[in-house]
Amino acid sequence: MTFQRARSEEQREVRRQAILDTAAAMLAELPVAEISLNELSRRIGLAKSNVLRYFETREAVLLELLNRFLREWLAAIAEELGDPAPDAPAQERAARLAEVLSRSLADRPVLCDLFGAQGSVLEQNVSAEVIARHKRASLATLADATALVRGHVPELGGSAEAYCLQVLVLAGALSAYVPPPASLLAAYRADPTIPVLHAHGSPETTTLHDLLGGAIAMTTTGALPRP
Repeated sequence: MTFQRARSEEQREVRRQAILDTAAAMLAELPVAEISLNELSRRIGLAKSNVLRYFETREAVLLELLNRFLREWLAAIAEELGDPAPDAPAQERAARLAEVLSRSLADRPVLCDLFGAQGSVLEQNVSAEVIARHKRASLATLADATALVRGHVPELGGSAEAYCLQVLVLAGALSAYVPPPASLLAAYRADPTIPVLHAHGSPETTTLHDLLGGAIAMTTTGALPRP
């Protein structure tokens, strides 16, 4: 891909989106830790200095992608959940919510990886301005997610916001465990008595959906008010 010099605001926005789209394509191939500005610049056909005119660091690129992926995920679960079913029992509605959340997040490992890296990596090498913009976008998404969840399970009440945040924290944390590295699998084979996180089968076959399904179901049940 090659670009002419961006002269208008529209051309600059096209280039900015092209940088984001290229980074998103790289995340489909590489873990967050291996995304670099040098490789991003090479793939998009721009000098690194030109990329830095649009994003101050690679972390700034990834934070913006995190916000994009969160909005796309929220739109997808809203469509899948459809209209609330207020006449259904609370436990049934909560179980369906947990299943949709766990499956949709498991289908988006890049989103999970980015969220898991948010505090420890992505927010460490950016300016206060970038952080503020990211946080404003994140809070808007969290507010929409809270309204969506509360609409389907109003019993969550004032806990709905904390519940939504906890679900994403779980997704970010658990995504680091699958697939397990070869060294860990070798240790499990050498000593099957080593306690492992994989309660749904062997480490080789446990999926992110398995891990998230159990964790989010327990979180959902715990967030509901006691009878």
